[in-house]
Amino acid sequence: MNHFTREANVAHLSNAEKIWDLVIIGGGATGLGAAVDSASRGFSTLLLEQADFAKGTSSRATKLVHGGVRYLAQGDIGLVREALRERGLLLKNASHLVKNESFIIPNYTWWDGVFYTIGLSIYDILAGKLSFGRAKHISKKEITKRLPGIQQKGLHGGVVYHDGQFDDSRLAINLAQTAIEQGATLLNYFKVTGLTKDATNKITGVKAVDTETGTYYQLKAKTVINATGVFVDDVLKMDMPEKKPMVRPSQGVHLVLDLSFLPAEDALMIPKTEDGRVLFAVPWHEKLLIGTTDTPIDSHSLEPVALDEEIDFILRTAGKYLTKAPARADVLSVFAGLRPLAAPQDGSSKTKEISRSHKLIVSDSGLITITGGKWTTYRKMAEDIVNQAIKTGQLKNSSCKTESLSIHGNRPNPDRTNPMFVYGTDIGKIRDLYNENPDWKNTVHPDSSYTKGEVIWSVRNEMARTVEDILARRTRVLFLNARLATEMAPEAARLMAGELGKDAAWEQEQIKAFNETAKNYILTPH
Repeated sequence: MNHFTREANVAHLSNAEKIWDLVIIGGGATGLGAAVDSASRGFSTLLLEQADFAKGTSSRATKLVHGGVRYLAQGDIGLVREALRERGLLLKNASHLVKNESFIIPNYTWWDGVFYTIGLSIYDILAGKLSFGRAKHISKKEITKRLPGIQQKGLHGGVVYHDGQFDDSRLAINLAQTAIEQGATLLNYFKVTGLTKDATNKITGVKAVDTETGTYYQLKAKTVINATGVFVDDVLKMDMPEKKPMVRPSQGVHLVLDLSFLPAEDALMIPKTEDGRVLFAVPWHEKLLIGTTDTPIDSHSLEPVALDEEIDFILRTAGKYLTKAPARADVLSVFAGLRPLAAPQDGSSKTKEISRSHKLIVSDSGLITITGGKWTTYRKMAEDIVNQAIKTGQLKNSSCKTESLSIHGNRPNPDRTNPMFVYGTDIGKIRDLYNENPDWKNTVHPDSSYTKGEVIWSVRNEMARTVEDILARRTRVLFLNARLATEMAPEAARLMAGELGKDAAWEQEQIKAFNETAKNYILTPH
């Protein structure tokens, strides 16, 4: 039996009297991590996600697994040390998706070289045994060799340091698979609409609707976890309608360019920009990813849209450091993500200064809410959540198992020249599908390396339900080349319809919905 199908997971909800140990609301990094942790400790675990796994912030990161050089500069040694340790564990447990990436900071004053070499040596010492490599100073000559395309005027030299780089939504999908393998029940397109409580105002479960079928459910739970990222306030309002907002979203935008703008194995890190943030230019899936921004936003949505000033800021900053200055017409894709930062309580509005460490809050009703944090520390956050659930729900104490738990697909030393490397140990199973239908060996589109078999695989084994799930998060085409993604949509829809037993009307609806979404990823010239 295939445990990854929606039918198999929905079937676990048929007993209305079942009391789950943990019901987790939200299928991003934090919720998925909590589901893996909870199920691996033997707790009955149900995770409900209103859209697709990692649809929100968790698929829109800068793709770095990092200690946070910026937090080191702010003196937050504890956060950096924790993140560096988690970075090392993630490289071990998901080595098909995480790689050791070298970053170069160009120095345009001699003092910068001294300053960053010392600072980044401390960064490395904090990593201890899990170090990715020592930071070192390099000459101007070596920089220009390693980063062809870097601005040489006024360049003194540079500093190389090491951090991790990964594929965020692929890790999310693998975490979902790991959670199911550990015994959890996970459902995407399942929206929690309310909380149920007893006479003493303690939470006893959730009300939810399967948005695909319209079926309503009342589900009982010993503990309910609110891991909904920028949506945490919506769930808190179900608990306490008068609650003041806890989260102030901050938007981060990324642009994707052709690798010819910086044809290098190394990434570029610009430590100071005009808005005070660091800017990264990172090679990712044969493209160059540049970001990010930090713009306070008043509302939250599942599809945030990049503002013109954010796009201009990235292009302008990149143009200062690259000999070939990128223009709007060069942008293959633009995507925006929202960081769920703790709302400033004292009237301060600077989002850069709001703590990036995570916070756990337990309401009087017993609702456990988690805010803040970042992908790198998802495992530690999950451990804290489940430890809290044990206390709140008076569950049987059981220790955390995830430090050494291998994540689905984990394969050491993947061959990154193989476009299918992100599937890790599943590659062979995808190739087996080609025997079932030889056409599935062919690519979905002549300009793309994704095969039709990968679409079938994602529907059967990765819970993909829509064309967007496939083109944005199972494969990353929408994030890498949005125009190409729209050209692939009809064939993806056709393949999915065959697999899911859908009709031509469903295909048309899917293509239309996908094109509507993709519009926000395509930059039109001014």
